[in-house]
Parts: sequence; C-alpha cells; structure tokens
Amino acid sequence: MKNTTITLDGHSLTRGQLVLIARGDASVALDEAQLVRVQRAADFLAEKVRCGEPIYGVTTGFGSNADKLLGAHRARDELPGGNPDAPQGTLLEELQHNLVITHAVCVGEPFGADVVRAMLAIRINTLMRGHSGIRASTLKALAELLNRDVVPVIPQKGSVGASGDLAPLSHLAIVLLGGGEAFHGGERVGGAEALRRAGLEPVRLSFKEGLALNNGTAQMLACGVLALDRLETLVATADLAASMTLDAFAGRTSAFKPEVHALRPHPGQVETAARIRALLDGSTLADIAYHLVPRFKTWLADAWSDAEDQKRHFDIAWDWVPASQRHGREAFYQRFLPFKGGKKHQPQDAYCLRCMPQVHGAVRDAIAQAARVLDVELNAVTDNPLVFPDAENATVIEDQVISAGHFHGMPLALAMSYVKAAIPVLASISERRLNKLVDPATNDGLPAFLIGNEDATDSGFMIVQYTAAALVNDLATRAHPASVYSVPTSANAEDHVSMGANEARHVLEMTEDLAHVLAMELYTAAQALDYRQDMLNAARRLAQRGDWRALAAKIANAPEATHPARAQFEGEVQALAKALVEARDFQAGPAVRAAHATIRERIGFMTRDRAMDGDVKAICDLVASGELVR
Repeated sequence: MKNTTITLDGHSLTRGQLVLIARGDASVALDEAQLVRVQRAADFLAEKVRCGEPIYGVTTGFGSNADKLLGAHRARDELPGGNPDAPQGTLLEELQHNLVITHAVCVGEPFGADVVRAMLAIRINTLMRGHSGIRASTLKALAELLNRDVVPVIPQKGSVGASGDLAPLSHLAIVLLGGGEAFHGGERVGGAEALRRAGLEPVRLSFKEGLALNNGTAQMLACGVLALDRLETLVATADLAASMTLDAFAGRTSAFKPEVHALRPHPGQVETAARIRALLDGSTLADIAYHLVPRFKTWLADAWSDAEDQKRHFDIAWDWVPASQRHGREAFYQRFLPFKGGKKHQPQDAYCLRCMPQVHGAVRDAIAQAARVLDVELNAVTDNPLVFPDAENATVIEDQVISAGHFHGMPLALAMSYVKAAIPVLASISERRLNKLVDPATNDGLPAFLIGNEDATDSGFMIVQYTAAALVNDLATRAHPASVYSVPTSANAEDHVSMGANEARHVLEMTEDLAHVLAMELYTAAQALDYRQDMLNAARRLAQRGDWRALAAKIANAPEATHPARAQFEGEVQALAKALVEARDFQAGPAVRAAHATIRERIGFMTRDRAMDGDVKAICDLVASGELVR
C-alpha cells in the first residue's frame, strides 16, 4: 500500500526516497514547472528537425552509424518483399523504435521488482531535468508504469556500463511500446497485456525519445543504491555482532576509547568506536577482572553438590598460582588474585576484537565514498546528446545539442569496486571472531565448539564456522573489480566502457552472503554469551553460599591440608569468594541483551546437538529483516 507520494523534479531525489519507491511504499508525481522545461527541449528538437539540422541520434544513426544521415524516405521500400512488422510513421520515428527493440537483448534471471522500480524512478528523474528531448507526455506515461505496478522484465546481464545501461534500459522501455514482458499484480505477462491491464496505451516514440529512454546509468545506480541501503544496515549489524562476541569473550574496551581514536580520526573509525562503546555500555562482562572468570569444565554427575546446581549442563574450574610462580609478577598479583580461569593474562585482545573500529570503520568510509558518488548521480543527466535549448550565444546546432559522455559509468564503477573490496573484509573479520569463539585454544575458557559434549557425540557449532568460511571465500573470489577490464563495443566507437553494471550487480548480490556471515556470528555469539554469563553467575552463586570450601573444590593445584602454603591458599580462595559476592550480576549491556533476547525468542540455547537448519534459517531471516539493528 503506497502511503506517500514523492515528487520527481530532477534535482532533489534522495537515496532514501528511491528505496521507498523501490519497495513499493511510494508513488511518484512529476513537478509541473520541470515538465515545462522538459517540453521546451522536445519542442526545440522538433523545430530543428523541421529546419533540416543534422542532429546525432535524431537525424543520424547511433554509435558507429553516426556518420549516416537519415533520408527523406525508406530505401528499403524499393527492395523486394517487405517487413510487415515495420512500424508506421517516419524514418525518424522508426529510428527511435528500432533502437529500443534491437537493444533489448539481456539474458539471465530477471531483476527483482525493487531494482526495476528503482530504475524507472531514476530514469524519470534524470529526464525531468529537461536536457534529453523527451516529450512531457512520454515521461508521464513512464511514470504511470511505476504508479500502476507495471514492472518490466529486465534480465540481469547485458550492460557494459557505456553507453550507459543500453540493453537493460531497452527492456524497460520496450514495455512502454507494448513489447517485451512485464509483471503486473505479480503475474508475468506480455508487455501489451500488462499495459492493457493497467489501463495504459502503447507510446509511439518521437525525436530522440528512444535514446533518452535507454541511454543512461539507471541499472548500475539502482543496484548501487539498494546495495548501500543494505550495507548501511549490515555494517551496523556487524557492530552489534562484534559487541555480542566481545561480551561473550569478556573482552577489553580500552581500544575503543575516544581519546585513542582522536589520534587517528578517520570518520568511519571514530564512528565505529563510538557505536561499539554505546553497544557495550552497561556491560559487566567487558573489562572483568581475570581472576573472576572460570573456565569451562565438562559436566559430570557429581560436579555440583546443590540440588539446584545439579541441573546445570557444565562445570567450572580455575587453577591456583602458587607463590613460587609469582616472581617478577608481583605488581600484577597486587591487582589480581592468583587464579587462572578462562581469561588469558594479557592486556590486549586479538585483532578481530581490538581492531573492529579500524576494519569496520574502513568499510564505513568505503560506503560513504560510494554514497557521495551515488547522491550526485541520482540527480544527474546521463544520456546523450545533451539538449540546451536556451544556450546563449549559440551560432550552430552543435552549441545547443552537444555530444558528451555522461552515460559513461566509470564514476559509479570505481565507487562500487571500492565497496566490492570492502564486503569480504567485513565478512572475513566476522568469521575470524566466530572461529575464535568455537576454538578452545582461543575462546578464553568456553567449551570447544560451544557444546558440553559429555559423551563425545556432539559437534556443536563446529560446522557453522565452515559455512562462514565458505561464504568468505566465495565473497573474496568475487571481489575482483569488473571496472578494470574494458571490452570495446559498437565496432570500437565505444572503445572504453566501465562495466559498472556488472560491478553494481555483484555488490548487490554480495550483500546477501555478507548478511549470512554476520548471521552465523550472531548465532554463535548468542550461544557463547549464554555460556559465559551462566558460568560466571554460577561461580558467583557458589560464593554467595558462604562456603569457601565448595569454591575451593573447583580450583586445581590446591596444596594439601598439611602443606605450608595451605593457609595462604585458603585466604586467597576466601578473597576470591568475596570478590565474586561483591560483583554485580554478570551480564551484557542493555543493547546486546536486547538483541540476544530477540534471538532467543526464535532460537533456543543448544545444550545437546540438534538439527540446526531451522536455527540457521531463523537467524538469517532475522538479520535480513534488520530487526536486530532496530
């Protein structure tokens, strides 16, 4: 249900507005003042044609046929036979008609309706600038396709990004002529039938209208805008996943302090550090003292003496550090009690945790650069030639109808290649955090593969990391920039092309796999966070009973009752118990807790191996919806 109307004037379309149109949440209206300018350019062309002026793409052929002037009548009428499908009208009209029908040659699966609606809106908006020579009536008909839910079938492959997206835009325009195919009401039908169902009539093209309709960067721009809309949500999702993972590690936050990032103030880096600080705000897991964190120990039937504790699916343990092993570390043991549990005694986390601002931030900067380019392109004129009916001091037609190269997609292509390289970077650091969570050598005291595995029959989250690794590899192999490899076209008249349509299409496709990798991390981090919180709070409740001997039973290396160090050990165990009792409940910050609770509404904690395909689908759907970020 369209609940808003966006007025297109060629000057003020935003990415947010385009996304609304693409999703079918907004209809379009055409600015009346700009329609006057549109018609002014069309009338100007008509007058010049009547005067016999040679104009590229109007009274000449296209591309390598630009040196061929159209005659007064059809030479082929004098040839034997005839073409019963030839359009009625003048050669000038036939030129525009043929341009569209012969260029609609894309292959592959059709673009989604969101991409096609975005292409329609982009094409309408650029034509509204009044420099393309299209008639106001034709432009209104194009807008009606959008507003009456006629979605042209546009196969995904066939554009080289110069002269613009000729082939896909021809698939868009051919429906306006009553050809091709379109979806209407979700049903795929012939173009003429789609028009009939929508109450529309086919259009007969006039001077330069075919060229105005199919000469531009609408496909690459539509894919780019929709990709960035997804990526802006996904980079925020990455921050959330990373924060949940850091809480699950009981990690360190000093690397995110504002004074740190003021020394290297890349905008994305500064923003990411601030976001992570906000997500971790209120956490009692981050920056926890080393000695408070127990390590996982496999559950046994006699692991707990209390009836309530016996319901647990884990045991906990620490190692005591005797005085003889503290030499040279006296300052450390003045701050921390001499117990080794899950946390390693080191002042910094691995890169995948510590360098999140630098990595996520660099991805944010790549997205921001692409957004700057796309924002310019949204309100640019991208066809050729450009019509300047009011040009001052014009002495020849070439001063008012100027052949240029605004159709060339290289600005978009290079911006998209930057983003294309950034996507596997964000996926890769996410997979490294996931891997760190499941590996007992690196997960700081959590169970191997995040499962109890008492009977050695459980794989836990082992294969989740495999899937993430496969996705990261696939993303990396697709990250090669298409824009560096030009293949000349049109008999070398178009001897350098951008391949921007491939670039933007790849980026849009890659966002889905990036979302899946982030979903895998969130799925795994939620399990790890449960283990970390439950183990810490179990230790705290054990200490709250006031029986330091029960806590001491969880500590290895305890000296015998007659050993000289026994008194020191007992005193330090009592100090550990006191520290645990005085600590607040161990939990993630409110933001991470809210996301974790949302995951748990759909996916339960896994105490034993179970079928995980439903879990994986649920977490992927949750990430795709954007609900976790909201």
